[in-house]
Amino acid sequence: MAHEELHLNLRNLTLDDYEQLQVLMDRVYDDIGGAWPKDTIKALVEQFPDGQICIEDKGQLVAVALTVSVKYERFSNPHTYDDLIKRNEQIRHNPKGDSLYGLDVFIHPEYRGYRLGRRLYEARKELCRSINLRAILAGGRIPGYFKYSDQYSPAEYIDRVDRRDIYDPILSFQLSNDFQVTRLMHKYLPEDEKSLGYATLLEWRNILYTPPSSVLNVKKTQVRMGAVQWQMREFASVEEVLEQVEYFVDALSDYKSDFALFPEFFNAPLMGLTDQVDQTRAIRFLAGFTQQFRDRMSDMAVSYNINIVTGSMPLLENDRVYNVSYLCHRDGRVDEQRKIHITPHERRDWVVEGGNKFEVFDTDAGRVAIMICYDIEFPELGRIAASKDVDIICVPFWTDTKNSYLRVRHCAQARAIENECYVVITGSVGNLPKVENLDVQYAQSSVFSPSDFSFPHDAVLAETTPNTEMIMFADMDLEKLTLVRNEGSVTNVKDRRTDMYEIITH
Repeated sequence: MAHEELHLNLRNLTLDDYEQLQVLMDRVYDDIGGAWPKDTIKALVEQFPDGQICIEDKGQLVAVALTVSVKYERFSNPHTYDDLIKRNEQIRHNPKGDSLYGLDVFIHPEYRGYRLGRRLYEARKELCRSINLRAILAGGRIPGYFKYSDQYSPAEYIDRVDRRDIYDPILSFQLSNDFQVTRLMHKYLPEDEKSLGYATLLEWRNILYTPPSSVLNVKKTQVRMGAVQWQMREFASVEEVLEQVEYFVDALSDYKSDFALFPEFFNAPLMGLTDQVDQTRAIRFLAGFTQQFRDRMSDMAVSYNINIVTGSMPLLENDRVYNVSYLCHRDGRVDEQRKIHITPHERRDWVVEGGNKFEVFDTDAGRVAIMICYDIEFPELGRIAASKDVDIICVPFWTDTKNSYLRVRHCAQARAIENECYVVITGSVGNLPKVENLDVQYAQSSVFSPSDFSFPHDAVLAETTPNTEMIMFADMDLEKLTLVRNEGSVTNVKDRRTDMYEIITH
């Protein structure tokens, strides 16, 4: 049949289709009993209409998928086909089930080759997602096994089909549709002589499944990121800086942002209040305000109901200086991330030392890591964050020239792609002629995404005008990260060759 003659329509099965369904099942399953009784199909259509899916061509039934709802804990363990059948050939449908069970998929022989089975499987997956069920389970026949039973055990046969050494008309198809074989079942359908009574227990997991819970405890999947591209200017006091900070926090909160991200060393203008001759003393002077900034910005996080990433500030501890960022949660908690990799400038002029602990933090709007400026240029940290299921990497930065900025930008884009997460960078602009070593700034703050079909074509969610003070917003869909990590065009994190290399942390 020429494909241009087809007029296919995907829809739900009705009881009026039974006569055609009976003919089709008798033809496809002539070796194992043929069609089910009309009462069986009637019960399926009445009890679970959405689960009964068919494809017709010009009004003729050519492909069918029959499905029920079951409890995962029961049918993810060994069972037989009879466990699904009640008296009088009624199928066990559990309206309170948390998973779908694929009873049958059958295609008219003349329509094989048009991938109608794939359409039916995709419709089942969409149903599973739309009603938030945990998985699709199925007992899969292996009708090609009788040809090889004298050579291989059932487990060996399944392995060879998986490696594509052998083609099995059912198992090969199911494996190509992302189903996983979880166990071998004995005497599943004893009358199935071609499978010698064996079957595979197959499972497709709904990666978007959310277990039932209180609405108040459900974590957000739609997250709004707000960032401040900060104008460096002279300040006469700490209070003046904090007033500017609160102005931006207030503005971001008004737009319902879940996060407010500030740049690295955004409060550096306060070094202009002290002697600039000795730079090590100037940075320690600035560190004297860090506790005050931390506490006040934590208060703002609670008051304005927004998580604040405080940019970064110098921290003096045991006579050593660190570059530290705080994550002030809107519930009052405060987490800390110290810059791991210290630039030659920081080490030489300010004697800053690197931290020794890298974390991914749980928030009410995703899992967040903080990499301060230079840290984003080291791919190992991104891999560690990915191994801890990071959703968003926040990068407060300070760069003086465009080439310096581009190092941060390009590396941030690479981290987003290779670790399948969002990366947000924000910096400061303008100049500070009265502050040594912070004369000029260059920044274009941006939000980067993985590079795949469900994201912007250039993998840039948002970006600011270069060298202009402004705020930036980006709406992030965390469910898209789950999809790209499991079903993307490429799956970078999953496809790492950990048999050849690994990152060891101390």
